[in-house]
Formats: sequence, C-alpha cells, structure tokens
Amino acid sequence: MLTRKQHELLMFINERIKESGVSPSFDEMKEALDLRSKSGIHRLITALEERGFLRRLPHRARALEIVKLPESASPSFGRNSNGFSPAVIEGSLGKERTAPQNTRPVAANEDSMPVPVMGRIAAGTPIEALQQESHQVSVPLDMLARGEHYALEVKGDSMIDAGILDGDTVIIERCDTATNGDIVVALVDDQEATLKRLRRKGNSVALEAANPAYETRIFGPDRVKVQGRLVGLMRRY
Repeated sequence: MLTRKQHELLMFINERIKESGVSPSFDEMKEALDLRSKSGIHRLITALEERGFLRRLPHRARALEIVKLPESASPSFGRNSNGFSPAVIEGSLGKERTAPQNTRPVAANEDSMPVPVMGRIAAGTPIEALQQESHQVSVPLDMLARGEHYALEVKGDSMIDAGILDGDTVIIERCDTATNGDIVVALVDDQEATLKRLRRKGNSVALEAANPAYETRIFGPDRVKVQGRLVGLMRRY
C-alpha cells in the first residue's frame, strides 16, 4: 500500500508522460508535491522502487521504468490490449551539458544523495573560480553534514599530507565561516579558488598547504572569502 505522497508522485509522473512524452524534472516533482528538497523525491522514488512500482534503469541518469500502477489508478494508464506496457522516462540531466566521460550516472537511494560537482579546485597554485555544475555524484548520507553541499575535483598535490590527492573528489558543506584549522574552499580576490587549511592570525588570514613544498600564503581579511568547509572525500582506485 502506498502513502499519499508516493501515490501522488507516481500519478504525476504518469500524467506528465501521457501528456507530453517527457518526464518531469526533479524540481518539477518537488514543486508538484510541495516538498522542500529533492532528497524527499529521492526517498519517494526509492520507496516506489522497493514496492515494485518503479525500476531504475542502469547507466542512464535519472531514468525510470514504470513497472505497475496502483489498483486504484485508471486502467487506461500505460496499458494496452496485451496488458501493461512500461513507459521509460528520462529527466533533463545530461542533455543540457555533457558530463565528463569518466563519470557514472547517479543512482541515489535511501542511503545516499546526489551532490552537484562544481568543477575543479586547486590543491596547489590557485586556478580559476568555481565553475557551474558539470555533473553529480552519489554521496553516502553519513558523509554529509547539515545544510547544502557540493563536490569538487581536486587538482594538485599541496594537501597530500592531509590525505587529499590529485584526482580526488572532495565533498564541501556550503558555508561562509570556518573554525581555525578547518580545510576550506577559499576564494581569493573573488577570482581564484583553492583548497587549503584556514588559519587566522590577528588581522590576517593564512591559507596553509599540507605539503612542505608549498609556502603558506598570507592575505588581508578582505581578500579571502570562505566558500565551504571540507566534510568528506571520495576516491577511485
């Protein structure tokens, strides 16, 4: 038996496909069900999948196969004379921009949540400021803190003694303040983003590397803005 929200989501997806042949986006689902976050949609989809109403399609971002509808639903939805004919739906993810070839589709479940990857961050010589979202990664919920998160791909070796290597993906809690000693995403002069350990010394802000080959950089307080705090790290072998 479905909850009211589960039933509403399933019917909304079917109605949208029936009307336009295009699946609703996660934002559209969230608005239609009057939910505050996309994580609620992911939980509902997981519940529908566990109950046999939906099936995730592998290797296709945000694509679902409708397996069945509740008995209370109109029999005309997705059926023909031979019985139920599943409809394949896809969201817009991956159509407006092309994800890097080495990325895998996000398959969120009740134990994980999709987090946007906002480009590369320098762990070395600062590179350009954060880019727009390029793709998403699925992050275990126990790795996330409260609030909003994003991910960055690390480039450089200045944080190797903190266990952060070139090619790692770091998970960042979005915030504009940090405690002394936190590893943060720092935006320097509104132009360069870097991943460093933050130290405040009087009226100065120090950005410390975790590699003796790199010097600590000292700035005035008005030149550095905290863009987030490191809360997790993901690595592929």
